[in-house]
Parts: sequence; structure tokens; C-alpha cells
Amino acid sequence: MLETAKNEITIQKEVFKRLASRRCRRPIALRIVPLVDMIFLLLIFFIVAGKWRPPENFLPFEMPAAQAGFQQFSRPEPLMIHIFATQTGCQVRIGQLYTVQIENKTVASDLTVLMEKIRQTLLDQKRFATDPIEVVCSPEVKWDHVAKIYNLFFGAGLTDITFQMTQ
Repeated sequence: MLETAKNEITIQKEVFKRLASRRCRRPIALRIVPLVDMIFLLLIFFIVAGKWRPPENFLPFEMPAAQAGFQQFSRPEPLMIHIFATQTGCQVRIGQLYTVQIENKTVASDLTVLMEKIRQTLLDQKRFATDPIEVVCSPEVKWDHVAKIYNLFFGAGLTDITFQMTQ
């Protein structure tokens, strides 16, 4: 057992001597070959991935023609809808073109007629569903009629509906 311990110690000494002799013979150095490989790979990547544009002197370029005046597009005038109270319901006047009577007993059919007249007005005046609509109500009109007319307009796709404030 004593002899095996001596053999192990001598083996360890030999291993340490070899390691020490390798360190002394070969100092730590920068390995250049992998570094050059990485540089070439990055160079190839950027060449392939880059977007190359033509020289600027070959690009077609045209200036717009001069105009005497400029056009300014503004918001269209709102379509005015007046609602007046009557003894049996209300009366709706669309601009200066059409008037529709809405009776308390036949509200559904009268609202259908109103929607047809609104559609016809929009077509006649070449308006869009996004054009503004301004509703003017007399103070005597029942809220139920105003709400049904508004819901009809909104359900038809008219989105810019405002109410004019009156005294």
C-alpha cells in the first residue's frame, strides 16, 4: 500500500511537470484564423443582405406643372333637416326639397318613406354618407320622434349627425 501511494505521488508529479512544461513552451496566443473566418462571414452577410439602389442621377424625376391657383377642399355644407311638431305626430323637412309627415299611428311606414326621401336627396345632391347632417327641432317635438329619426339615420350609415341648438 505504501508503494502504491508512492507511485501515485510520482504520477502526479509527472503530470504537473508536463503541464508546467507545456505552459512554458507555448504562451497563450490570439488565434487569428477563426477571427478572419468571422470577418469574412460578416462581410458576405452584409453584401448579400444590403439593398443596393441605383445612382441618383438615373432616377426619373418630374416636377409638377405650375398652376395659376390651388384648390382647397373644405367640408361640405350640412344637409339641413327640420322637424316640426304637428297635432298627430311631426313633420320632417329635408332641405328645401321634400317634406314627410310622420303620424303617431303609422310611424314605421312613415319612417320608411323618410329614409327613401333621404336617400333620394343624397343622390340628387351627390352627397356621401359621411357628409354632415344638421337636425333642427322645434321645442314642441316629442323626444320619441327625434330618437326614432336619429336611429333611422344612424342605422342607414349616416355618421356625422348633429343637432342645432335653438333658444
